[in-house]
Amino acid sequence: MANSYKETMNLPQTDFAMRANLPESEPKRLAKWEEEHIYERVLEKNKDGRPFILHDGPPYANGPIHIGHAFNKVLKDFVNKSHAQRGFFTPYVPGWDCHGQPIEHMVEKTLGPEKMAKIDQPTLRRLCREWAEKYVGIQRDGFKRLGVNGDWEHPYLTFTPNYESGNVEVFKKMYLDGSVYRGRKPIHWCKRCHTALAEAEIEYSDETSHSLFVKFKLDVMPGLFEAAGATGDANVLIWTTTPWTLPANTAVSLAPDADYVMVVADGSNLIFARELVEQVAETAGWESWEVVKGADGEPVALKGREFTGLTYTCPIRQDLKGTVIYGDHVTMESGTGAVHTAPGHGQDDYLVALEFDVPLLMPVDDNGVFTDEAGPFAGLDIDEANPKIIEWLRERGSLVAEKKIVHSYPHCWRCHEPVIFRATDQWFVSMEKSALRERALDAIENQVEWVPAWAKNRIGSMVADRPDWCISRQRSWGVPIPVFKCAKCGSTVATEETFDAVIELFNTEGADAWFTREPSEYLPRGVKCETCGCTELTPEKDILDVWWESGVSHTSVLKHRAAEGLRFPADMYLEGSDQHRGWFQSSLLTSVGAYGVPPYKSVMHCGFTVDAEGRKMSKSLGNGVDPAEVMGKAGADVLRLWVASVDYSQDVSISDEILQRTSEAYRRIRNTMRYILGALSDFDYRLHPVTEWESLAPIDQWALVRLQRLTHEVEASYDAYKFHQVYRAIYDYFINDLSAVYLDAIKDRLYAEAPDSPGRRSAQTVLMHMLETLVRILSPILSFTADEIYENYSEGLVADEEHGGHPSNVQLAGWPEDSDYTPAVPADAVATLEDKFAVLLEAREAVTKALEEARSAGLVKKSQEAAVTVAAPQDMLAVLSGFATEVFEELFIVSEVTFAEGDELAVTVSAATGEKCPRCWNYRELGGNANHPAVCKRCGDVLDTLGYTEEG
Repeated sequence: MANSYKETMNLPQTDFAMRANLPESEPKRLAKWEEEHIYERVLEKNKDGRPFILHDGPPYANGPIHIGHAFNKVLKDFVNKSHAQRGFFTPYVPGWDCHGQPIEHMVEKTLGPEKMAKIDQPTLRRLCREWAEKYVGIQRDGFKRLGVNGDWEHPYLTFTPNYESGNVEVFKKMYLDGSVYRGRKPIHWCKRCHTALAEAEIEYSDETSHSLFVKFKLDVMPGLFEAAGATGDANVLIWTTTPWTLPANTAVSLAPDADYVMVVADGSNLIFARELVEQVAETAGWESWEVVKGADGEPVALKGREFTGLTYTCPIRQDLKGTVIYGDHVTMESGTGAVHTAPGHGQDDYLVALEFDVPLLMPVDDNGVFTDEAGPFAGLDIDEANPKIIEWLRERGSLVAEKKIVHSYPHCWRCHEPVIFRATDQWFVSMEKSALRERALDAIENQVEWVPAWAKNRIGSMVADRPDWCISRQRSWGVPIPVFKCAKCGSTVATEETFDAVIELFNTEGADAWFTREPSEYLPRGVKCETCGCTELTPEKDILDVWWESGVSHTSVLKHRAAEGLRFPADMYLEGSDQHRGWFQSSLLTSVGAYGVPPYKSVMHCGFTVDAEGRKMSKSLGNGVDPAEVMGKAGADVLRLWVASVDYSQDVSISDEILQRTSEAYRRIRNTMRYILGALSDFDYRLHPVTEWESLAPIDQWALVRLQRLTHEVEASYDAYKFHQVYRAIYDYFINDLSAVYLDAIKDRLYAEAPDSPGRRSAQTVLMHMLETLVRILSPILSFTADEIYENYSEGLVADEEHGGHPSNVQLAGWPEDSDYTPAVPADAVATLEDKFAVLLEAREAVTKALEEARSAGLVKKSQEAAVTVAAPQDMLAVLSGFATEVFEELFIVSEVTFAEGDELAVTVSAATGEKCPRCWNYRELGGNANHPAVCKRCGDVLDTLGYTEEG
């Protein structure tokens, strides 16, 4: 009967499954974490550690989570867990943005126009709250499924009383400081949603518009042109892409230092920029034209500023006179260099009109319909009026040219329709009155760390160029502007005592009380209008911009919940790159405006998720990736590993193919950890470790040095928030150092030597440190799998009570430190050992290539069948000769190794002498042990140790 030596080998044994089955196992692990209160236990463990507060930006509670949500929340979890693992105190309170037009819009759609017309505001607000609560629950379940730790039972919601009162606290400070004012100026207005919009609520899309060249008749001929012989009427030729704004025209703006000439074409005298004459002539299709010239034969020209004060007949309202002015906003990029100016319909127009005291007309109502001020077009929708205005101009001989152009135009973020600029009475935050712009820019430049660093320039330019912030909205679902109007004279009533009364009202009853209670019920006695003395007050109807609401979370959350360990300012805000004009900016302006400091010490942004071709995900393209579907097929840890693998600062691609590659990487990591667990099944950390550095085999010393180096690299990358570098360092280590080198090399020692041999225990000592280190540094990323690995430690790896106990979860285990290593890695040995092993690994690479060629040639089938001769230059040979031959036989996984001097590194492969040992499969001289003549001497001695009896 043939001998069987399999049972004498030390084969890996572990209950850690090869097949992850994450979709089924992860929910069970989540339930375990909830039962263990793992989030709270991590906080308790680190309660005396240095605080690190990542403040959550609130997603909008209006639908299930999408892949962008998942990407963002997992990144935050990386930040928190990598800090918590290293002992930081990391309370994390997730939040939701629950107010605003999108939720109100969905409720309106659900109700339908008939019911909506009859509903009262308190009922509408109740329905909006119920809608938000529904999706808060749905999104919370989605985020928890991702393995994200947080205080999910006590999130912050922007409709809760304590949060709503924070809005008033900040408004009070900024209003009393003079930063908040009510004014009439042009803002983005959505005629479909019937509300003002902030810059952050605008998206840009291509729009086809009418490009018009229109002549405005001046009241007089400018003297210089008259002196040059020009006769008849003089006209300034303007250009516009918004015909519907012409009824609001009150001025024409020229570039102050540009030259303007008079062109005679088609019987008209047209004044416009000299630089654009040929371009305009081509557009207008003039067959012949000439520029008015002086006696010297040169074109007569005036600077734009020299036309100031000239008047003309307005193009639509011909009973009105307009004025020629100048402004730096006029460019020579297109048009005529003469800009039709309607101060009620544009920011630049408004600002230049203020400078020259030009009147503001606003002939468009909330619905985008012309009022009586629009003269012949009263009652028409502006879109309906556009072609009629063009025809009206053509009939009167004012239209010089018309064409269609496609250009980028602002659209509403919700209905995705074009917006209009429209001057209305709104509430604004001034960027200048309290030097808010200057203070915010200083905070951006000098007080905040931006990750990545170039983001500083992005938000800096946005704040530098932004207009005053319109914070009022004409909707029902939100926090009201907390001021009152005098019922008699209309003056604003807002004092410290009225603000404090509203803060108390909101704290106790919530903002709903604003719409159900009379001011006299909660305002102090004696509050009256300071203008006329009237005591009858009416509450403001407008609500606050949702960006203001989410922006004051620094007060409503960080300050209000300080007893829970939160603090102001936060250590980090982390959101998508679009939030430089959204939440990052609204938080900065309200915090600097109210407290003089930014609300965050650092800001990190992530890009958008796109498909494999770099296209934005959309329903119409059908290229979206549902995180719930990914977790249902592959598991949350695969999704988390994908997040770790990409450079989050840029837009990141995700697709089925990308996730498949990520799954393969996950399997390699998992199976390597499974192998390590199995190889340590008989190892007891109290009895078996090699404790002296010199007693470790050289390759084990190198492996411990590489492990320590990896830990330092990973910690530095976690510190720098470069999670893709964490992933790359760990993955490369698993593939190159472990799978390709170390685990292959030590397999013979682990399997074939006696269980308690010094060589085997040396390798297991290193594997123990690898396991303890890798499971901890992987935990922030592969949270589910790391905990599963930790649960599957063999009995000998679990610390007993005397040694401090073994935490039930790897998240409680702490970060691996150099001082944890036994034996300790001598500092002076690190560089020397790495340098020497660089030479050994270079030789190994050459051997591996030569063995592959020998296999292809049929010389050997397995590397153990080979004997190799390595020829190397003298300096390389000097390093190699410092190690015993056994080191190379193990490292190269061959049966014989010899060295020779040569001009360059070269490897010769031949068949090994000796016979194949049936136990270890190495080619050795057999029969060295009399009790076991069929095996090599090493294996025979092991069999003696095991008391193995050969079968007869």
